[in-house]
Amino acid sequence: MISNDRTETDSKIQTDSLIRRTPEDVLRYLDWHVVRKLDGILQGEYRSLFYGAGLDFSDLREYVFEDDYRKIDWNVTARMNAPFVRQYIADREITAWFLLDLSPSMAFGALQRQKETVLIDFVATMARLLTREGNKVAAIFYNNKIERTIPPRGGVIQVLRLIHELLNRQPSKASSLTDLSPLLEAALNSIKRHSVIFLISDFIVLPGWERRLNSLGRRHDLVPIRLWDPREVELPDVGLLLLEDSESGTQLTVDTRDKKFRRRFKEVAERREAELNRTFKRAGLEAMDLSTEEDLVRAILRFAALRKLRGKRSR
Repeated sequence: MISNDRTETDSKIQTDSLIRRTPEDVLRYLDWHVVRKLDGILQGEYRSLFYGAGLDFSDLREYVFEDDYRKIDWNVTARMNAPFVRQYIADREITAWFLLDLSPSMAFGALQRQKETVLIDFVATMARLLTREGNKVAAIFYNNKIERTIPPRGGVIQVLRLIHELLNRQPSKASSLTDLSPLLEAALNSIKRHSVIFLISDFIVLPGWERRLNSLGRRHDLVPIRLWDPREVELPDVGLLLLEDSESGTQLTVDTRDKKFRRRFKEVAERREAELNRTFKRAGLEAMDLSTEEDLVRAILRFAALRKLRGKRSR
């Protein structure tokens, strides 16, 4: 039964990939299969997911558990000898930036459903939802160097441009693990206006980027999106397998029949994930996990629920 379901799913994914050859095809497919479904469920409540660029001061109130500590007014807190937070009325005009890790590891995944494919679908969908409301979207393409910056603009033409640039970029090979620090530094230097920022990566990266993440999160509404494939977490039992690090080119032959090896592989992956979650928590950020095997509609609904919960905590 499971085998038949998986075969049908793989067949659908392959069929979908064949009909999405141009930016127009991609957008048409997502409008029909993702955006239309979201419209039916969320009923257009997309604006409530974001705070917008302008924040007008409204009032002060005493701090309560789970309030955003970044909204504490320290001057009032010192005078009153108790913590107080600022309340704001948000301007709903939004500028959204997509910081895109396009390093070689993003090509990992099933032939027709790699992490980069999911990245394109997510970016196109969110850009479509935002620009329909009159907002602007922009992007920075990164692969251990800034490949391209697409400045903020609105409208469907901007969405199609993003898709076109992603579909037609010439990927370059990296010689080492990805370092996210230059990408975050570029965002800190170039994004001056308060924005919604989607940092999209698999976060298989070198350490040392955490401080810049904290700085970016204090200045902007930062949403980390972690793309992952189940085979990065748990190896299947398929006998001898040649593994290659897509970023360094290092190759290693392993015997996946070895249960101890598969268990160690899973434990290392779980430790890496736990450390990454701690990094986001220390920065006061709520990350979204997006699997290559997850339905995009369900993933965005999870994101919407997370944003609504965050909005309640901040009030």
